[in-house]
Amino acid sequence: MSLQIDAVILAGGMARRMGGDDKGLVELNGKAMIEHTIERIKPQVKEILINANRNQTRYAEFGFTVLSDEHTGFLGPLAGTITAMGHTQADYLLVVPCDCPLLPRDLVARLLAAIEANDAELAVASDGEREQPVVMLLKPSLRESMTAFLEAGERKIDFWYAKHRFAVAAFADQPNAFVNVNTPEQKQRLAAEINQS
Repeated sequence: MSLQIDAVILAGGMARRMGGDDKGLVELNGKAMIEHTIERIKPQVKEILINANRNQTRYAEFGFTVLSDEHTGFLGPLAGTITAMGHTQADYLLVVPCDCPLLPRDLVARLLAAIEANDAELAVASDGEREQPVVMLLKPSLRESMTAFLEAGERKIDFWYAKHRFAVAAFADQPNAFVNVNTPEQKQRLAAEINQS
């Protein structure tokens, strides 16, 4: 039996460090940032969901279902993940941010292998040095646990997954895979890297 794996691209933040610009729609090398992310993950999953709390009409133009947080107030990646978990029937949900245009092309395969090797409920990506809390593969059945955590006033996703059986998939062979864009300066550096990849 083959597993169904869906994905959610988190584009629901306020992007304070980008001057409030909607990061997923910021242009990078002639394309919206989220388009780079879509291109990387589309071959790896069945369905893609986009979590966005503004510019929903613009995000819908990419051809995927757009979901706004069920918990209002820009509560971070937990809120977007919870919303997506309630809109998928998949065995696993891949969670990625909208501003990581160099995500590994074998991201799902390696996260799933880590889950299976460790009998885990979820797997988190690592660049070989640090875990990347908003790049993970998890079972949608964890939604109740994540909701309770958020409603208790917690926001840090790594504190949440530490309460569960989790595995880490290391991508030390792709150290730039999780480089993201938080400032205009980082955007310039990343544009140069994309030209070389």
